[in-house]
Amino acid sequence: MADIDNKEQPELDQDLDDVEEVEVEETQIKAYKFTVQMMQNPQILAALQERLDGLVDTPTRYIESLPRERDEPILKPLKDIKVKFSDAGQPMSFILEFHFEPNEYFTNEVLTKTYRMRSEPDDSDPFSFDGPEIMGCTGCQIDWKKGKNVTLKTIKKKQKHKRCGTVCTVAKTISNDYFFNFFPPPEVPESGDLDDNAEAILAADFEIGHFLCEHVIPRSVLYFTGEAIEDDDDDYDKEGEEADEEGEEEDEE
Repeated sequence: MADIDNKEQPELDQDLDDVEEVEVEETQIKAYKFTVQMMQNPQILAALQERLDGLVDTPTRYIESLPRERDEPILKPLKDIKVKFSDAGQPMSFILEFHFEPNEYFTNEVLTKTYRMRSEPDDSDPFSFDGPEIMGCTGCQIDWKKGKNVTLKTIKKKQKHKRCGTVCTVAKTISNDYFFNFFPPPEVPESGDLDDNAEAILAADFEIGHFLCEHVIPRSVLYFTGEAIEDDDDDYDKEGEEADEEGEEEDEE
């Protein structure tokens, strides 16, 4: 076997490093793109909806704000999704970061959603503590380019004046169902009192943030390679077996 010239070795090593970096980068990009696809996956949405059911009595359509086909063109520039946790000694929190390439829709390079958590029991009721829980969230302002804000739409209605009978057209701006409504969180009044609908939306927001942080984003590479899908299938099989066993036990009783 021919010996490799020592002078050429550093260049070969550099070439190999460049190839590895490109492969890693491509895998990461594909994984992040796949994360968005996962968030559209019916099974994942069904699992999330199951977690949301029972949180509050009022049903919520908040789950519908997760990415759908209409969001794909705007999410195309998405290049990275990260979860950042607070440093030791700081109040417990985590941040979801969505990194974007320059695009025609907004000027932000990063869109964030921060979730604040309670990690210690309440002094007035310490026995009710059941582990860390999300206590609040802070979104970010999306700097939409002119005419590109998809989260709002204008509707026009014709109205007849009661006294003079003239008809005029009135324009009204309302919210439009898009994934990007996820970033501005539900507003909580200073009193802290929420109606049923606001409570449902806030509970769903917390659950979705936790679900993305714990189950979706960290496993995006595993889903891309197919490993996580196999794990999910195993979990579903185990759950099915457990349900069957419980049913048999009830029949015996």
